[in-house]
Amino acid sequence: MTEQMTHSEARQKAAGIVSKMTLNEKISQISYQAPAIERLQIPEYNYWNEALHGVARAGVATLFPQTIGLAATFDDRLVNDIAQVIATEGRAKYNEFVKHNDRDIYKGLTFWSPNVNIFRDPRWGRGQETYGEDPFLTSRFGVAFVKGLQGQSKYLKLAATVKHFAVHSGPEASRHEFNAEVTEKDLFETYLPAFEATVKDADVEGIMTAYNAVNGIPMSVNERFLRDILRHQWQFEGHVVSDYAAPEDVHENHHFTQNAVETMGQAIHAGLDLVAGHIEQSLHGALTQKLITEDEITQAVIDLYATRVRLGMFAKDVDFDKIPFDENDSPEHNHLSYEAATKSLVLLKNNGLLPLNKDKLKSLAVLGPNADSLRVLLGNYFGTPSKHYTILGGLQERVGDDLRIYYGIGSGLFQPHAESWLAKEDERESEAIIATEHADVTIIVLGLDSTIEGEQGDAGNSQGAGDKENLSLPGRQRQLLEKVLAVGKPVIVLLASGSALSLDGLEDHPNLAAILQIWYPGSRGGLAVADVLFGQVSPSGKLPVTFYRNVDNLPPFEDYSMKNRTYRFNENNADVLYPFGFGLTYSEVRLDNLIVEKQKLSVDITNMGDFDIDEVVQVYVKDEQSKYAVPNPQLKAFRRISLKSNSKQSVSFELEDDAFKIVDNDGKRYRDSSEFTIFVGVSQPDDRSMTLLNQKPLSTTMTFEV
Repeated sequence: MTEQMTHSEARQKAAGIVSKMTLNEKISQISYQAPAIERLQIPEYNYWNEALHGVARAGVATLFPQTIGLAATFDDRLVNDIAQVIATEGRAKYNEFVKHNDRDIYKGLTFWSPNVNIFRDPRWGRGQETYGEDPFLTSRFGVAFVKGLQGQSKYLKLAATVKHFAVHSGPEASRHEFNAEVTEKDLFETYLPAFEATVKDADVEGIMTAYNAVNGIPMSVNERFLRDILRHQWQFEGHVVSDYAAPEDVHENHHFTQNAVETMGQAIHAGLDLVAGHIEQSLHGALTQKLITEDEITQAVIDLYATRVRLGMFAKDVDFDKIPFDENDSPEHNHLSYEAATKSLVLLKNNGLLPLNKDKLKSLAVLGPNADSLRVLLGNYFGTPSKHYTILGGLQERVGDDLRIYYGIGSGLFQPHAESWLAKEDERESEAIIATEHADVTIIVLGLDSTIEGEQGDAGNSQGAGDKENLSLPGRQRQLLEKVLAVGKPVIVLLASGSALSLDGLEDHPNLAAILQIWYPGSRGGLAVADVLFGQVSPSGKLPVTFYRNVDNLPPFEDYSMKNRTYRFNENNADVLYPFGFGLTYSEVRLDNLIVEKQKLSVDITNMGDFDIDEVVQVYVKDEQSKYAVPNPQLKAFRRISLKSNSKQSVSFELEDDAFKIVDNDGKRYRDSSEFTIFVGVSQPDDRSMTLLNQKPLSTTMTFEV
């Protein structure tokens, strides 16, 4: 393996390039739309590209399940494989774009992904872009994704950018002026670990600042975060970019500075290198007013050019330049998307109806506003699939002529009309009921899409600027479900969303036979869903977020304290509908023979059923002594394994030192206890999981010498 170019080597070469620039040229390069410097033979370059779950917004590319669905796989190796594919496709497209002198937005090598913010509240519309609510899981997936994007060769395959730094998870409507107030304990215990992990363990090349302020200081000018924590404490060596127009927010919405000149002076001084916005020219005024020095501007441009050097933009020996266009959207890459989709699906309820037996059925009804929706496959920040399978399309493909499928949209996603505003409201409801009456089993596909939940400005039909007010089905969907259930036939609910939903008690309806959470499953989502429903593949996803019954007992959305948030701090088990880490398969497993030696442990897991399955073995740690301990057991290790029917496997783990450390009120991390309880199971060790699974995890006590 070729040794990767170091930051110091890249900075040295970058400094040589930047030394030839005039002041005006240097300031021009601080824009995300960096113009060409023709006299130095430097082409224009646009830093803005996206790749949360596939190369996005640049035409055809392989479309993987939305990020929250990838988190549900609990498979960081799979996510690393996906990121490698994204990097290959990103390079393949870039190579061709450059040949055609197309250097527009979404066509470069600096990708503003992944999103490692913590999904602390189920109302946040952009939570779908994250790896869920747990810092450990998010850290593992963030590291895997960054390593996959950037590669291990002499040059970076792509440059990853983790976002949004920091303490950012809604509300969307007020993000441009919002001030997140957070304690040192919550900051270093929950909000920062994933960022730190991608810096220290994956050497991420880019960091994006958030729109919000933290404890009164907007992130784009926050010297404590950008210089003290990021550069000095963590030794980050890449470049820092703002979210789009976040610098403008500093004076226009936060009113932290008087004008753009003050903002740019403070931003560059704090450690911002790249302006995704349009006020970089204000640096001339900042220089005149002595708010900044030219050396600081030069330093920012060197940071940016070091990234371009590491990407091989000024070199002739870059193997990635040879990646052909045929590598984009290849059959192999699309099969990986299918595999990821099958692993992402989470079976929340099953009364025994699933898997369906085609030989015992004559007909199916496939209903709902998301049944034949392309949009529901996409999530947000998506590319264009060259071929896709909706849920209806996937079922039709898999059953062929074996079964009759009756289709009806039933209702609109959120509007009172399903299709025609000339008709009375609920004009497609009767068709859905008729289809249900004529079918043996009904599959109804409900939930959301990215027109309802997402980013401010993207989710145009949401009253909450992309956020949700509650966890209920929008529009007339619950009404449709109630009427379909009333027919008396068995019903399977497929929930498409990027966040927690509740059926408001209908989960327990006797005719509701099964619930499958399908997220936004990518271009092959319909095939994956069909194969799971018919038992070609056992469902194996686990929830990366808590599904609550409602939001009644959650803290206010604007409150960034972690008290009573997520599974780690939840105070009322009765509020939990389906827990973090939970997900059923088509078999039952037994765990036994837990052996713990120091920080190493092993456990045997046996598949006692007739189905081949994947299962996720999860390890949780509870500090039993420290007053600073998180109140509930925390995930500290996990492994996805494949188990043939009636087979047994031994699974081993080695817990990291951090698994036994607390964070105190000053944000310091250390071990503060000598006694810990270790839990090993296929979900977390809470009462609700044990009730749903009808089994307890294994547990043992681990002690350390004080």
